[in-house]
Amino acid sequence: MEDGVDWAWFGKQMASMARDLLAQSSVDDTLERITASATALVEGCDAAGILILHGPQVETLAPTHQLVVDSDELQARKGEGPCFDAARSVGGERVFRISDFTREQPRWPSYAAEARAMGIGSMMGFLLFTEDEELGALNLYSARPGAFTEDDETAGVLLASHAAVAFSSARTHAQMERALSTRHTIGEAMGILMGRHRLTEEEAFDVLRRYSQERNVKLRDVADRICTQGQFAAES
Repeated sequence: MEDGVDWAWFGKQMASMARDLLAQSSVDDTLERITASATALVEGCDAAGILILHGPQVETLAPTHQLVVDSDELQARKGEGPCFDAARSVGGERVFRISDFTREQPRWPSYAAEARAMGIGSMMGFLLFTEDEELGALNLYSARPGAFTEDDETAGVLLASHAAVAFSSARTHAQMERALSTRHTIGEAMGILMGRHRLTEEEAFDVLRRYSQERNVKLRDVADRICTQGQFAAES
């Protein structure tokens, strides 16, 4: 904004967004609301996405536009870029703002040159973190050079702080649901084996465990086969 961020308005929007994020039913829904909120609340933001690192590989989550995916893939190919550094918290830095891609960028020269050709004028990256973990980076893009001001950076930091808490909470909830589902499936499979082969609970679990280890198949997948097919694998 030329006159700066309207912080009273922004505060109300952030409070509404925080409630909305916690009401989402899945991790994917939460992430999509985060990136949609970035484009709606940060002046000049044309596109947003979340980058996750798996070693040297990148994963793009909830991109609002194809540009986000293309930018992340470019950084993966080049092995450099602001989103990489934000996600890894390089040098302890948690925020990166490139005001103008039309100027030389000595820190990421290979990435910046091709980013300009892709139509990126300016961008910001924010590490998503809680006290316990680092989750990735929230990245905001604009086609216009000089689109992001210091106020926009501050707004992005506030948004990223709320987003990190919501992301972490949604992921923990999803992990708990998967764990409960897995335990239920394994228990059901054990019951089938116990009834069919007159096994004790310990013996039934040992059968599942040994089959899993010998064939390098996840225990939950073995149990799921028993529950759905009534046997370990399809008869040949």
